[in-house]
Amino acid sequence: MTKHAVIFAASLAVSSPVVAESWDMPTPYGDSTFHTQNIIQFTDDIRAATDSGLDITIHSAGSLFPHSEIKNAVRSRQVPIGEFFLSRLSNEDLAYGLDSQPFVATSYDDAQILWNAQKPVITELLAAQGLMPLFSVPWPAQGLYTNGEIATVDDLAGLRFRAYNAALEEFATLAGASPVQIEASNIPQAFATGQVQAMITSPSTGVNSTAWDFVTHYTPINAWVPKNIVVVNARIFDGLDDASKAAVLDAAAVAETRGWEMSKAEAETQTAALAENGIVVYDPSPELVSGLQVLGDTMLENWQSNASEEAQKVLDAYFEAK
Repeated sequence: MTKHAVIFAASLAVSSPVVAESWDMPTPYGDSTFHTQNIIQFTDDIRAATDSGLDITIHSAGSLFPHSEIKNAVRSRQVPIGEFFLSRLSNEDLAYGLDSQPFVATSYDDAQILWNAQKPVITELLAAQGLMPLFSVPWPAQGLYTNGEIATVDDLAGLRFRAYNAALEEFATLAGASPVQIEASNIPQAFATGQVQAMITSPSTGVNSTAWDFVTHYTPINAWVPKNIVVVNARIFDGLDDASKAAVLDAAAVAETRGWEMSKAEAETQTAALAENGIVVYDPSPELVSGLQVLGDTMLENWQSNASEEAQKVLDAYFEAK
């Protein structure tokens, strides 16, 4: 290379603008959901910290990939980053689904202890698939939506029951109900067409699906505090420059803290919104609570009999820390 060519090449390196990195991010829930709102702020923080050097476009409500395909889309590098409901992976390893085991962790304090126990194990499991967790945020504790008051577990027998993971399928079956897999976006239609007659979900999902249009009663049984998780493809993340990596990790730490606080506020405001829109919000009877606890105990026994060494490690760490 001639002297002039070297000078010209060097001048191009100095004068050429840095090409921004653009990522697509599929998420399963709509823009009004607090999880999505938190992710919007997460991507804004990254954009600001990198001076738009890393720009993430959010594709919410399953518009790019359906919920069931998001994890594998990130794993196969079809997209660099995505969000999904953590316990959907419990068929891979039960460690993923412990936060959806009924009456194991039923408060935010317990949910935080459980996440502290889950995180190192889940990080290792995901790493084996080329994925890296960035942050996890809980839903409000799950409550029971029905037409009419439910006094005992026996009142659930025979109902078509919305399920969104394996644990809820088992729960419905043990209660004598018939589980039907329905995504959150399809809840109103499922009730309208008679596919389902009852569900356990958060007050957030109840409000977002305008539950007052198809059920009359809600009771905060606080069955479990499940989480969403945001993961990134490790190979793609490793390809970022150091400053962008730091921006992503810093924004993720802030998003996790912010998301937990948003969830706590959401639990109060959305339960109140259910009542304001005509749903009868009532405390569960002692008989219902005790019956549900029996189901939870049975499910935990079944869970332990099938748990991997990694999953049992999570449960042991959780109980030791409580």
